Amino acid sequence: QVQLVESGGGLVQSGGSLRLSCAATGNILAINDMAWYRRAPGKRRERVAHISSAGQTQLADSVKGRFTISRDNANNMVYLQMSSLLPEDTAIYYCNANIREGLNPWVNYWGQGTQVAVSA
Repeated sequence: QVQLVESGGGLVQSGGSLRLSCAATGNILAINDMAWYRRAPGKRRERVAHISSAGQTQLADSVKGRFTISRDNANNMVYLQMSSLLPEDTAIYYCNANIREGLNPWVNYWGQGTQVAVSA
């Protein structure tokens, strides 16, 4: 059974940094697109960063220059390095990936989320 497990969230002061990690586990044959989303209190979920299997990245305008997404294909990991954090970055952050388990069709998976809180 495929799972995405996030870690690395926490409480940090404005201007600080955090690194989120997401591990994909299970009988994984392949992973293509991976991404990080977030949902802030009272707001809709938004995509923060995306990375293709080839390593091409896209970042939301609100985090460009502050966040970096990367992946480790050998270990089925994706990371989100967050710097110069702002109170408006406070949200639950979710890992998302398209994964093929064994010979089954591709399925889109979500992690359980990790809380990031940035104090002013």
